[in-house]
Amino acid sequence: MKKLMIIGILLLMLVGCGAEAGEETAVPTNTPTDSGMGMGGGMGMMARHMAPIPEDYAGLSNPVAADEESLARGGDLFTTYCASCHGDGGMGDGPAAATLDPAPVAIAHTSQMLGDDYLFWRISEGGQGDPFNSAMPAWGSALDEQARWDLINYIRALGSDTAPSMGGPGMGGMMGGRTYDPAAEATRQAEMLVQAIEQGVLTQAEADLFAEVHAELEANMTRGMQMQGNMGQMQAALLAQLVDLGHITQAQADQFNDIHTRLLEAELMQ
Repeated sequence: MKKLMIIGILLLMLVGCGAEAGEETAVPTNTPTDSGMGMGGGMGMMARHMAPIPEDYAGLSNPVAADEESLARGGDLFTTYCASCHGDGGMGDGPAAATLDPAPVAIAHTSQMLGDDYLFWRISEGGQGDPFNSAMPAWGSALDEQARWDLINYIRALGSDTAPSMGGPGMGGMMGGRTYDPAAEATRQAEMLVQAIEQGVLTQAEADLFAEVHAELEANMTRGMQMQGNMGQMQAALLAQLVDLGHITQAQADQFNDIHTRLLEAELMQ
């Protein structure tokens, strides 16, 4: 019975993942990866994460406390509506991911650098149209406001290792997929920087600076910050905060932004 239930949910979600793709058959060209702030598609992914938030959504803040009840509701919703594509751990490796182009993002990590307003917008409106052009359905009519905020609480918890296990096979859920592992992501980033040096994109000194500032970003990602804006806005705000705190200099912040752009242009940051 449990096996049949899993198969049934999977079939339902495969249909849901393609709801906005129409007759188009996606050819997978990207594997969900995480080498830093931009994941799963280099410049294309960053164009999506830096898209301007529509006026109807801009400035929204999550009014639902990320308490045990909200996380439980959000976990159930994530399993039902999101895990087949994004994976139980939110790392973009659900069973439907291999059929999708662009590939689902590692939302457990990217959510840490995306504002409440951005995430609420994307969940509500889905992936149809530029610059997204993805198969993600629009959930605004299917899920009420509290449900969407519960989802956001759970997605953020996936990236901070505070999400409750939802049970079932795989990594704590029904669909399978890895969980966010800071050590594994640090290894990926180190490999990316070595490759950038070998290709002449960065010098060793630039790679060292990028790693140093990125570590500060990770350590201070949500300290006293309002979680609003797209990834570019969030990154700019966090770098400015680090400068104000004296953790980095303005010159280091400027150099980090330049290196970040060059890594993306070289398609090393996937």
